[in-house]
Amino acid sequence: MSTHASDPLAALGSLPGVAEAVDSVRKAVDRVYGHRVMRRRSNEISSEAALRGARGSAALSGADWALEEVRRRTDFSADAEARTVGAALRLGAEAGQLLSIWRQSPLRVLARLHLVAAGDTGAPAGTGALAGTGVADSVGRPRLDGETVDEPLIGAPLPTPAEVAGRLDGLAELIVAGSEAPALVTASVVHGELLALRPFTSYNGLVARAAERIALVGSGLDPKAVCPAEVGHAEQGRAAYLAAFEGYLSGTPEGVGAWIAHCGRSVELGVRESTAVCEALQRGAA
Repeated sequence: MSTHASDPLAALGSLPGVAEAVDSVRKAVDRVYGHRVMRRRSNEISSEAALRGARGSAALSGADWALEEVRRRTDFSADAEARTVGAALRLGAEAGQLLSIWRQSPLRVLARLHLVAAGDTGAPAGTGALAGTGVADSVGRPRLDGETVDEPLIGAPLPTPAEVAGRLDGLAELIVAGSEAPALVTASVVHGELLALRPFTSYNGLVARAAERIALVGSGLDPKAVCPAEVGHAEQGRAAYLAAFEGYLSGTPEGVGAWIAHCGRSVELGVRESTAVCEALQRGAA
């Protein structure tokens, strides 16, 4: 049996409001998994959840497109907003392919997520779509001294590259070691820590929310990926997101507890979205 000394994430389960958030999320997830449509058409619900989650994550990163516009568009290279939406969609599609690697090598997964977000296919730096942009050399690895970060939503001070490396290693060790902490707690810490560190030169918010999704799915809480927290983060709005994140940054029990509860509410709103999809499919089949 782990102790809180060797399992620091487990200690977060006793923070103010966290137990209630965990319980509420568990009940919400159980309800949508018990929906009769989920038994027959879960793949459709998963696909729709990925699309809606990508739309929500992109909205938080400054590209607040209507769902039908995201669904309709095929070219995502026209401008910065289109590239953000395209990155979010690619991350949504890729996340499910990385679950088996996450528990063994989370840093590899994060590097891959940044490659995918940036539109790099894994070609050597300086080749392919990013060649000549000055971006290719920084894709898929933590930033170095002197490199800037393009993350317009988060204005908190940037940790140094040395601090980023140390904290990423620590986060990876926690994930590989495993924890008795509820999935919501672990996923919230992954999300908050990546936002705090902004380890890459671009797309950190998108990567942080994709990693949260991987943690929720990989934990077994949402194995079919039908509870898109990104939908809820967007629905609660940027101001609430930033206020909750400030709580995480504060490191106080109340602040960190409030961030975890905010993430929990986001999962519940994602559940509500997928439940509505289930209801719509059921009406269409009636």
